[in-house]
Amino acid sequence: MTEKIEKRPEEWKEILSPDQYEICINHGTEPPFSGKYNNTKLEGIFKCVCCGQELFSSDTKFDSGSGWPSFWKPIDETKIEYVSDSAYGMVRTEVNCNKCGAHLGHVFDDGPKPTNQRYCINSISLKHEKDEDV
Repeated sequence: MTEKIEKRPEEWKEILSPDQYEICINHGTEPPFSGKYNNTKLEGIFKCVCCGQELFSSDTKFDSGSGWPSFWKPIDETKIEYVSDSAYGMVRTEVNCNKCGAHLGHVFDDGPKPTNQRYCINSISLKHEKDEDV
């Protein structure tokens, strides 16, 4: 079972940039084609920018043409929290980090085989494992 991380908004503001806070804590969305991981071919693991939990592998990343990094499955389903989202007159499934609750993006049923899933993720909610060395 994942040990939950809980922080007050002030604590998140101390460790996240204003843009990271807006996306991850306030459930915002970065503009399409603006994120640093949209077109990346980096190999390895993409982690939650808030807590470092491993979420997606480059092995499941694909170019969906949507403007956001897309994956056809997470590393482990238990690391993702699924929430019904009916904002903006649409019914979607929001995906959040199960460890800290950070908003990651949404999942859709129009992805490639074998899952037919498209995890459409905000770049700003992710950090690539090699970014930690910088």
